[in-house]
Amino acid sequence: MRCTHCGAMIPDDQVVCPECGAEVQIVPDYNPLDDVLTREVKGSVEGATRQIRTDDIRRYRRDDRTKNVNSTRVLSPEERARIRDMKRAGARNTSGTASGRNTGDIRRQRRNTAEVRGQRRGTEEVRRQRQDTDDLRRQKQNTSELRRLRQEKRLEAAKRKRRNLLITLFLLLALIVAGVWLVYQNSYTSMINKGYQAIQSGDYDSAESYFNRAISKDRSRPDAYTGYAEIYVDQNDLESAEDVFLSAIETQPTNEELYQAAINFYMETEQPAKVSALLEDCEDQNVLDSVSDYISLAPTFAPEEGTYNEVQEITLSSETGGDIYYTTDGTDPTAETGTKYGEPILIQTEGEFEIRAIAVNANGIPSTVSSAVYTIEFPIEDAPAVTPSTGQYTEPTQITITVPEGYTAYYTMDGSTPDPESSSTEQYTGPVNMPENTQTIFNAILVNDQNGKATEVTTRNYITTD
Repeated sequence: MRCTHCGAMIPDDQVVCPECGAEVQIVPDYNPLDDVLTREVKGSVEGATRQIRTDDIRRYRRDDRTKNVNSTRVLSPEERARIRDMKRAGARNTSGTASGRNTGDIRRQRRNTAEVRGQRRGTEEVRRQRQDTDDLRRQKQNTSELRRLRQEKRLEAAKRKRRNLLITLFLLLALIVAGVWLVYQNSYTSMINKGYQAIQSGDYDSAESYFNRAISKDRSRPDAYTGYAEIYVDQNDLESAEDVFLSAIETQPTNEELYQAAINFYMETEQPAKVSALLEDCEDQNVLDSVSDYISLAPTFAPEEGTYNEVQEITLSSETGGDIYYTTDGTDPTAETGTKYGEPILIQTEGEFEIRAIAVNANGIPSTVSSAVYTIEFPIEDAPAVTPSTGQYTEPTQITITVPEGYTAYYTMDGSTPDPESSSTEQYTGPVNMPENTQTIFNAILVNDQNGKATEVTTRNYITTD
């Protein structure tokens, strides 16, 4: 037979075109009286029910999936008419002698037709089984393909989800960065940085504005005051720079950080002496504890200042330790101009003495100046006691002067006032003989050995006779 698809000849024992691989579909004429048709159908069925080779099946399934092309062998009406004519002619020629044989042939043809029908049913069953197998395989393939497609969809969905998440995170991060940037631009720290940048460029008005804005945001933090003071330091106006800190401390007397900032300012500008003055006015103990390393207490004096009637030894000390420097000429001492204290200061002459002193702690912070005034007034004895008393004496008598400890007695016998520097004055060393047969004016004084002061004069009038 000839393939209706490509026109190639198909052997009778094959159901697949050897050229294009298309399956031959046989539609026989089911007239049992048609011998030729029966033989054709029988041959076709036998060819269709023969054992099919494995490679033919594989090629058939492959081409069936890709091309879905079938070849069918169908008898045309002309062929069927020609076969009928041949049958009738054969029947007339053999009607007399072969009628019995035709009857047997008809019976055989009927049997063959039944067999063909059975074979056809078997062929149809095989075809159904093959179709079911193909359907099952296609279903499995479709299931596998469906799983693959579902997996691809899940992967694609996961990718989209991750991509959307990343985009969302990026946008969120961008918003956060933008928000932080905006907040920073108006923050306390930003104002401080902008203020210092303005100082570096010499734009002091802008710097002052930035630092004032920072103070308005947080008046308790010291950075803005330090920057504000730096404006004046940069212009060598230390007094105005100092006022920045003092004004802030005046309104915030318990702000420890402000005190520390002010101390740093004094140290950086080489004004350590002002640190003690700053802390001396502080009444908050927490502040004093926080800056204790910078505290230098002024020296104390022992004994206390006052008036004394004897030689004094003055001792100086400071609770914060360090070195002590003092002066006695009324000037304020420094570490350069003062006398370094090492031992008690001795005051052994009468008069008024002022001692000024400072203490310098281990950090080089000088204290405020402390002072004390001492007045030394040595006591004076009364006029010396002289015996005997004034009178007239007829017998030789000795004159005595009572001399207290710390004094020296001087006397004259010519009526003049005793003077240790005068040649007419005698130092009393013991009893003096009273002159005989004469009148003697005896004057005596006592002189303090420490200060040279003399007492009042004691006068005696002696008259001696035989």
